[in-house]
Amino acid sequence: MEFMGYKRENGDVGIRNYVVIIPASVCASEVSSRIADAVPMAVALPHQHGCCQMGEDFRQTVRTLVGFGKNANAGAVLVVGLGCEGIQSKDVSDQIAKTGKPVSYLTIQDCGGTTNAIARGIEIASEYASVLEKQERCVCPVSSLILGLECGGSDPTSGLVANPAIGVASDMLISVGGSSILSETTEVIGAEHLLAKRFPDEKERERFLEMVEEIERRAVAAGEDLRGSQPTPGNIEGGLSTIEEKSLGCMHKAGDKELFMAALAYSQPLPEGKQGLFFMDTPGEDIDSITGMVAGGAQIVVFTTGRGTPTGCPIAPVIKITGNPDTYKSMTENIDVNGGKVMLGESTIESIGEEIFELIVEVANGKEAKAEILGHREFGIYRIGYTF
Repeated sequence: MEFMGYKRENGDVGIRNYVVIIPASVCASEVSSRIADAVPMAVALPHQHGCCQMGEDFRQTVRTLVGFGKNANAGAVLVVGLGCEGIQSKDVSDQIAKTGKPVSYLTIQDCGGTTNAIARGIEIASEYASVLEKQERCVCPVSSLILGLECGGSDPTSGLVANPAIGVASDMLISVGGSSILSETTEVIGAEHLLAKRFPDEKERERFLEMVEEIERRAVAAGEDLRGSQPTPGNIEGGLSTIEEKSLGCMHKAGDKELFMAALAYSQPLPEGKQGLFFMDTPGEDIDSITGMVAGGAQIVVFTTGRGTPTGCPIAPVIKITGNPDTYKSMTENIDVNGGKVMLGESTIESIGEEIFELIVEVANGKEAKAEILGHREFGIYRIGYTF
């Protein structure tokens, strides 16, 4: 099975072709955004991190920024730094350069200030854009797709219809050689024993269970019980009563036919040469979770929502599915697939899953998801430490 995509220098396949402007820190975010605003095909990743971080928290932020630069949807990259921050623009650029794609860096201080940095950035990004706009899509195997699985703003229809439907689509993609990533560690609590059975490798199974336990330990160390914040107020209003009930619905995003290949850290790339189903240790917060999967290599995301959410991503299409017919009616401009037809007896989970898979291929071919059309480019990096 094939689609038309962009082949990269290292063999990866993109479904979008962006010039990605990456600020090394919050201090370079505004300059990065102004550069991107002036250049067609350019997108920026403004964020509030990159300085005064320590340890694994620092390394995770670096890994996330590098991962977005390495993602196959990035055709070329410019890394912008202030010059004196903790994460250095040259270091990020050097790691992205290993892919073979065009990448440069600059610092605001070396350019002599904001105006000069913006001018130089526009010059570099424009050169990249002129090259990328001449690139044509070519035939690529569907097996090159990595699918991020997400849910947010959930209600009971998410677990009954929408999540099982994207599980069908995930199984279909993996059956033709592609890959899927199940995320949101907080949203497997209470269902972890069921997912653990699908890890044939004992080491990976124990790693997965440790991730779940660590989330609970972290909450307790903060003097809180996750059951006080999960389900969220919106989930509860929608009809979900406990975190276990929520998790038993969330787990269906991973389908029911495939075994897990590995448990990945946040923003960790898929192991080289391995394809199939993976778990990634991300928070339940939707934007941070999507960011982790895209940094890990996902070129496309499917996102179920019972109550409705407009969330997108700067470089990866986000396809929205709801199992609630009322939500589809009230938020049609945001929702791509109406799984509510199952609740009304007008369709089946299997049929909606097939519809989602067909849309995944269409979006990979260039069709815009509604979040893209509406310009949603939310970006957030998961933090696991303090800023000092």
